[in-house]
Amino acid sequence: MKNYQLAVGIDVSKKTLDVFIYNHSKHRVFDNTRSGYISLIKWVGKFSENEKSVLYCFEHTGNYSLKLAIFMQTNGLDYVQENPIVIKRSSGLVRTKSDRVDAQMIARYAWLHREELVCSSIRDESLLELGRLLSLRDQLVRNRTGLMGTLEELTGLLSSPSTDVSCKSLKHTIAYLSKQILKLEKQIDQLLKREEELGKNYRLLTSLKGVGRILACQLIYHTCNFERFSSWRQFSSYCGTAPFEHSSGTSVFKRAKGHPMSDRKMKSLLSMASVSAIQHDGELREYYQRKVAESKPKMIALNNVRNKLLSRAFAVIKRGTPYVDLCKYAA
Repeated sequence: MKNYQLAVGIDVSKKTLDVFIYNHSKHRVFDNTRSGYISLIKWVGKFSENEKSVLYCFEHTGNYSLKLAIFMQTNGLDYVQENPIVIKRSSGLVRTKSDRVDAQMIARYAWLHREELVCSSIRDESLLELGRLLSLRDQLVRNRTGLMGTLEELTGLLSSPSTDVSCKSLKHTIAYLSKQILKLEKQIDQLLKREEELGKNYRLLTSLKGVGRILACQLIYHTCNFERFSSWRQFSSYCGTAPFEHSSGTSVFKRAKGHPMSDRKMKSLLSMASVSAIQHDGELREYYQRKVAESKPKMIALNNVRNKLLSRAFAVIKRGTPYVDLCKYAA
């Protein structure tokens, strides 16, 4: 990391930015717009001769901080987008809660850890688009599932005019959501055809039994097209499928398990893929049955299959060749 002279903490909200310069204890509020970003940089420039000696830090707040991150990267500024929980746990006991205090806490974190932090960078436009499509599809699928459950409950009631009208309305809405989901999936397919690198890795991942369209796209998005993580073990830790030891002295000894701070969506997708792989992949089925025969709990055996899938996914991407099931060629 560079030898920074200033650490600037930014608390991002929907409409405003609370900015705190740690080294001078200065605080100011700006609009969360492009003109506000320009005013922010000019104001910070009054306290620093060189903009390259300033480290900006703010929490990852999704769409609220995305515009700021794009502006920072476009203008060649050093910034770090950090997990809010990491900043909160590093700040000790804080009794006051306000935007100014949050900005000061972020600035303090950036200054104390300036030698360890690595500058952030936004994903490529194609990955951002893929993420938006996947997020919207997931939301529509959840809405459709909820409506289907409501429809099933209504159909079990006694027939009445109001019940019939409600059921017709629900069926119409469910059909409409299904069409929109198919439309989004077509847009995802068009994106994969248009972007050569994404399409290539997508075809490699779907060569694995148990890995379908959604899991393959989610793997590409969360790994930044397999550039964010150096090994499948790191990504396993990110997904919560890597077991960690929990012991202390001679009195505390718990079963190793995944950390609760993980991506539960990816873990759920890997679970469904593992169940499918056990049914259709002979090697993984034998592996799962062998673990169960060794008196391993079924969920631990299933977790082993999840990690097997991740190792295969990273392997096919690294080799650049589709997965080959060697069991069907065995004598």
